[in-house]
Amino acid sequence: MPQTPWRRLFYVGVVLLVVYELARVYFIMPLPGSQRMRSIDFAYALHSWRWPLRVLFGLCIAVGLVPAWRGPAWRKVVVPMSLALASLAAYGSNVTMSADRIFIAPDSVVMRRVDRNVVEMARLVVGIEMDGAARAYPVRFIGYHHQVRDTVRGKPVLVSFCTVCRTGRVFSPIVDGRVERFRLVGMDHFNAMFEDETTGSWWRQANGEAIAGPLEGKRLEEIPSRQVSLYQWLALHPTSLIMQPDSALASRYSTSYDYETGRSRSALTGSDSASWREKSWVVGITTSGESKAYDWNRLRRERVVNDMLGGKPIVLALASDTVSFFAFVRPDSATPFSVRNDSLVAGPDAWAFTGRGAMAPALEPVSASQEFWHSWRTFQPETKRY
Repeated sequence: MPQTPWRRLFYVGVVLLVVYELARVYFIMPLPGSQRMRSIDFAYALHSWRWPLRVLFGLCIAVGLVPAWRGPAWRKVVVPMSLALASLAAYGSNVTMSADRIFIAPDSVVMRRVDRNVVEMARLVVGIEMDGAARAYPVRFIGYHHQVRDTVRGKPVLVSFCTVCRTGRVFSPIVDGRVERFRLVGMDHFNAMFEDETTGSWWRQANGEAIAGPLEGKRLEEIPSRQVSLYQWLALHPTSLIMQPDSALASRYSTSYDYETGRSRSALTGSDSASWREKSWVVGITTSGESKAYDWNRLRRERVVNDMLGGKPIVLALASDTVSFFAFVRPDSATPFSVRNDSLVAGPDAWAFTGRGAMAPALEPVSASQEFWHSWRTFQPETKRY
């Protein structure tokens, strides 16, 4: 009887450790109900205190182990099973359900010109141009990795993609004057979340904002990017380098086009073909502090949208491949644009989708992103609908 409190301590330690490990995973992974809560602060607290809590629960188990073992024969079965359960929970939390072990970031990125490229021309890419150097990162690869690091003209870049939100973003990974490293730690409101190596702060992929930790409130500088087909990107940037598959991870890349074309019906990454549903596609644009979402189905029908946003006349256009889209500021609100032969046309003037015109001044590009409606609405709560 005197050993009863110590024996109970063993079982309390096991239960608390299992509950803790399950809770730590639940609040940062896409499990039923977890991504619809405002629980990021609680999730970060669980993560920050992981080692003190594990040590505490481990001590409870160690102190109560011998008293729990002594006694009837059935305890010789229950105690090992309890230890196995605790070990399984810890292993699952730190290995099986660890985001950066499920989606492995490449150690290096192989970039090639078109003459040595193995990526199909119909694949979607996230493209950037910096100081005259163009790069294309296939969604097929970065959608699995979630983040890849590269250097363009001597400048570090962080290319990211969240397949559950359909958000492609490129950031400068410089934080407080130094190049930072990030790892995928989980997600919040269905958006990928990265942890920086220096402070352990958590950063949201959709807008580059630190949402928990010492750097909460800071934002990474976003680098303008475009989501287009590789064919369209190379038509505009023929000397672009193209990211190639990581040979060590080739088996993990999707071989189908279902995600890119919207045919996937996966619960997390699938699309809804109707308009304005949770998983419907929209093109989101923010300029001068105003945000608006444009229905992808309508854009496919009309191919061009002339609108006013943030006090600026803008044009949103879809290329003939029906997957590549572009947005620019129009020279004036009185002149509507149309699309002809993959060019923007207004009166006698024409512009390529780079924004450059033969005779007219170049158009100012506007950042536009194709996303699931639930994602754009969540992270742009003041958005309007076109």
